[in-house]
Amino acid sequence: MAQSWLVLATGVLIAVAAPAAGVAAGNAVDAAANRQSVGWHAASAVIAREPATRISGIDSGSATGDRVRTTVRWTAPDHTVRTGETNVPPGVHVGDRTTVWLDRNGMLVRNPSTPTDSLAESVVAGTVVASGTGLLLFGAEKTGVRLIDRRRYAQWEKEWAELDARWRHHQQ
Repeated sequence: MAQSWLVLATGVLIAVAAPAAGVAAGNAVDAAANRQSVGWHAASAVIAREPATRISGIDSGSATGDRVRTTVRWTAPDHTVRTGETNVPPGVHVGDRTTVWLDRNGMLVRNPSTPTDSLAESVVAGTVVASGTGLLLFGAEKTGVRLIDRRRYAQWEKEWAELDARWRHHQQ
């Protein structure tokens, strides 16, 4: 009886709690990405060094997603000239202008996520959390069933021992 209720409760929890946890995680990832980039702004920068390293599939700011890493120079909001390394589109050369993203303090940050990238990250996070929650609940249910079975087997063992003692006592 207890095992049946445990299985039923676990099924209901998996059906309700796992999707709810997934939605909550997806919303949290989306909100965190939005909060993070609130103070960011685009700025113009000059390529200060010839790009050397090609980075594939990073920073979808270009049509192919391919970027190269190089040093750029820009003027911060406090009018100081700064330099730093960032990813830029391929084919740029020293002296070319490019767009970089700065935080409130004028420091380089990665390009903000596109709405498609943000949606994909949220869906992945939600799916992982929902699956993990379901697996955790399923594991808890299996552990509960084992504990119930252990108690049941111990009770059976005790009853058999009492029955055996009565039977032996009756035989003598």
